[in-house]
Amino acid sequence: MTELAAGAGKKAQRSWKEMYLRAVAPFVALVLLLVLGAFASPNFLSIDNLLNVLTRSAFIAIIAVGATFVISAGGLDLSVGSMVAFVASLMIMFMNSGVISSPAFMLVAAMVLAVLIGAACGLANGLITTVGRIEPFIATLCTMGIFRGLTTWLSQGGAITLRSSDLQSLYHPAYFGQVLGVPVPIIIIVATAAVGAFVLYRTRYGRHVIAVGSNEDVARYSGIPVNRVRTWTYIIQGLCVAVAVLLYVPRLGSTSATTGTLWELQAITAVVVGGTALRGGVGRIWGTICGAFILEIVGNIMLLSSFVSEYLIGAIQGAIIIIAMLVQRFLMRRT
Repeated sequence: MTELAAGAGKKAQRSWKEMYLRAVAPFVALVLLLVLGAFASPNFLSIDNLLNVLTRSAFIAIIAVGATFVISAGGLDLSVGSMVAFVASLMIMFMNSGVISSPAFMLVAAMVLAVLIGAACGLANGLITTVGRIEPFIATLCTMGIFRGLTTWLSQGGAITLRSSDLQSLYHPAYFGQVLGVPVPIIIIVATAAVGAFVLYRTRYGRHVIAVGSNEDVARYSGIPVNRVRTWTYIIQGLCVAVAVLLYVPRLGSTSATTGTLWELQAITAVVVGGTALRGGVGRIWGTICGAFILEIVGNIMLLSSFVSEYLIGAIQGAIIIIAMLVQRFLMRRT
């Protein structure tokens, strides 16, 4: 009995140690990348460059927060990139319609509309996967095609551009503005992550998300409404997409059918690199944010140095997610 207890204690200690290592690994990788970037280019560690990197990572970081909920509950959403294009298109078309004469009221109404459309798109994905009982991979692959096709139809294969100069100047600070010297997108990243972390770690719903992702049958027998929990994760994903759109539109003032291409890959990569288990049951919001920063820093290093062509960024991201999955599989076998 003593030997069994000692063996169980060692196994638990090893499990906690590996969980700790898995949690801190993204931040260690981030520090190592910063060191590598400093050697790659003398301009890498400049304040302007680092703020630019953090600002550019805003879209993927915010979307990845929602993806953390979906993946933690055992789901998957491949439609986020095309959803961005669809929501942005409808938002800009509404602002171009001129149904509200006041630019300020028009902007507020357009932002509310974008949030509602994002939530509706997320709800559609959630209902298809839960009520329709279609595998998330297939369901969101189909909605990805639907959103992308609708965007192409709305834009007639071209671009949808915000025409009002008053709206452009009014909306411009949402992406290019600063608060106490900190760019607005960075503040939005921190705020979104803080809300997501509170919901996932400090609320009953967050505990239900982890329980559903860990073992769906056990969660159902425990009285947890599995379908409702999973549907809400997709709604949260849609809301995060909408927040990303609110930052994207003032940056360029236009959108097209190619907007958001491969953003789903980047969001999933950020989530997995951040330590969230792709199988579900483990969610790390701040690790996800770190993962998004890592992806943008990799691209920035490639841009500033001549080691690897910047056109290989998609290939590098694919390799990163494969390596992250192999590391997770190795840690799972040891526990």
